Amino acid sequence: MSDHDLRVLRHAIELARHSPLPDPNPRVGAVLVSPEGTVVGEGWHHGAGTPHAEIEALRSAGPAARGATAYVSLEPCNHTGRTGPCARALIDAGVARVVYAQDDPNPQAAGGAHTLREAGVAVTGGLLADEARAVNEHWTRAVELGRPVVTWKVAATLDGHTAAEDGTSQWITSPASRADVHRLRAQCGAVVVGTGTALADDPRLTVRRPDGTPAPRQPLRVVVGNRALPPTARVLSDEAPTLLVRGHSPLTVARVLWEQGVHHAWLEGGATLVAGFLRAGLIDEIVCYLAPTLLGAGRPMIGPLGIHTLADAEHLAVSDVTRVGPDIRLTLTPTSQEE
Repeated sequence: MSDHDLRVLRHAIELARHSPLPDPNPRVGAVLVSPEGTVVGEGWHHGAGTPHAEIEALRSAGPAARGATAYVSLEPCNHTGRTGPCARALIDAGVARVVYAQDDPNPQAAGGAHTLREAGVAVTGGLLADEARAVNEHWTRAVELGRPVVTWKVAATLDGHTAAEDGTSQWITSPASRADVHRLRAQCGAVVVGTGTALADDPRLTVRRPDGTPAPRQPLRVVVGNRALPPTARVLSDEAPTLLVRGHSPLTVARVLWEQGVHHAWLEGGATLVAGFLRAGLIDEIVCYLAPTLLGAGRPMIGPLGIHTLADAEHLAVSDVTRVGPDIRLTLTPTSQEE
């Protein structure tokens, strides 16, 4: 494989980063190059229901697509959903060669490479696959798991409390950390809390810009539990869609979110809900903001896990440590999720 092929494919991967988040579809970029080595078309996926990256690139290229090489960050799809199969569109346009990075992990969409080869198109796949996967890390992992990837976000004092004894919790962490939370929250398809948190804190659970204005794209707000919310609850506002999930089963929550097309859920629930998710093996990542503050007593960050001895402790792998304003942000993974 030539340096030129790798360079153009890497450009396709960079184009994929223009695709929006959160979205039920993967982020994909595509570039079409003529036999003479000239870029004749490029594009990326603009969101669910819109043309895929390959179609955008084909439209950009027009007749120049015939005989061209298509570079795509993800294996061209082979199924008909809201749009038709990209593999067939590439064949019909007369593309002579396809180079793609990541194999499609979705069994409903995979098989595009086989269809292309059957039609006489030269296909090379698996190049720069790790770079392409990084663009769709949570989406890919969710497809592999068959459920949403769950990130538990928690903000706590240095001694592990999320609120004081009187229930006050605003604000444990700094404005810088709160802005960082909104940045990460915006990358998720849903924000999940329990009814206890919704009643005690009356959160909006929206994504806001640093100036306080709402972001144009809002994740689904999900409230789990049996207690009724007052009609004035801010989580029921028209700022974003809200889904009420009755009961307390994390497995039910995961199933409902998967049916909603959510691939990455941001869990901001209280200690009881979070403990249930962890016991069920449904927490894949932890983002913990620690403030340089001591309370000595107050709400714990997580409820009982049924652990009675140190030998049975839940161990976490640290993947990142970053200072955010005066706080520390830890990104961790339960070691059981790495197996």
